[in-house]
Amino acid sequence: MSGQVQPGFEPVRAAFEAAQANDEGGAQLAVYQHGSLVVDLWTGSDPISRKPFTPDSVTVLMSVTKGMVSTCVHLLRARGQLDVDAPVTRYWPEFADDGQLTVAHLLTHRSGRSDFDADEGIGMAELLDWDRCVGALAAMTPQWTPGAYFKYHSLTWGYLVGEVVRRVAGMSVGQFFAKEVAGPLGLDMWIGMPSTEDRRFVPEFARWSALTGEQIESQFAKQGLDVTDRLVRAVIGSMLAGGATVDGLNARLARSAEIPAANGIGNARSLAKMYAATIGTIDGVRLLEPDTIAAATRPMTDGLGPPPPLNLLPPSEPMRVGLGYELARKGNPMLGPTSFGHAGAGGRLGFADPDSGIAVGYVCTNLLWDHTKGPDDRWVPWTAALREIV
Repeated sequence: MSGQVQPGFEPVRAAFEAAQANDEGGAQLAVYQHGSLVVDLWTGSDPISRKPFTPDSVTVLMSVTKGMVSTCVHLLRARGQLDVDAPVTRYWPEFADDGQLTVAHLLTHRSGRSDFDADEGIGMAELLDWDRCVGALAAMTPQWTPGAYFKYHSLTWGYLVGEVVRRVAGMSVGQFFAKEVAGPLGLDMWIGMPSTEDRRFVPEFARWSALTGEQIESQFAKQGLDVTDRLVRAVIGSMLAGGATVDGLNARLARSAEIPAANGIGNARSLAKMYAATIGTIDGVRLLEPDTIAAATRPMTDGLGPPPPLNLLPPSEPMRVGLGYELARKGNPMLGPTSFGHAGAGGRLGFADPDSGIAVGYVCTNLLWDHTKGPDDRWVPWTAALREIV
């Protein structure tokens, strides 16, 4: 265990050390309070290469990337360049829609395009082809009536929202993030990491194997789902592609591409600093004002369930989202009801809490967390210690 904490935050260090004691991977924890870095800790190594996980190491952030993209969206909103209540077709004329689908539907996982259609054949290799992915989504017939249901768009969200950002800003979402967020704040975070940073990269890993298509079909069939249904087939395909991304995102080509729902690269210091700049001023930079945050974090999916036939599956705790950002819930309580941010597969987490002035970045290489079962065991000790302090 290495790093330092400011006086008063010693319990966070002890809790982080205890939480990581049995984790075979590396992890970093950074906390800002009212613009000052008060916790900066790191531990562990890559169990395969034995490469130490240092404070400057970076790794894949998975869906924490969605919080990075959401920050870009709200910068454009605050500047009057993007209206989230406008039809998607205002910014993306080729989008196959009658003008009823709004940018807000995209941001809140209600677009009816939660997964690529199975016959598109989108796997890990195809996810690197931006034009193919956005073209498939633009031409897609919705899988349900947009706005009527909520289903997490694990991979498609990044292409849908990212293409809107590209149309509005005149540059890719990765380029916009680099210019307007990472650059001004001096962050070591990218959506599309340059090869010059390869030496700092530590791969993610998981000690589990992805299920085969036949195994997933069998499980769904046992739960009464028609595995020939269009949406069920799309979900199976997405699950298979998602399993492939665990190792696939470590590859050089995947790191340098833009997959804005999943392939952000960074470290805890930078993640915490970005969120700190959404609720306060850091190094002379403030990204978002309070009224922008208030609008961005208004609950948009409470009370909405999954579309048929997925509503026949055993219920699990639903995510809660605002306009892009994830909101506090049992499985990801953060610091309480005013917190906002985004978690990532396997346990990565970034968030801000305006009430306490706290911003947090937690980055790990060992994918353990199952969000359907509650908060990651590695979060619980240090989030409890933070609550006691603030």
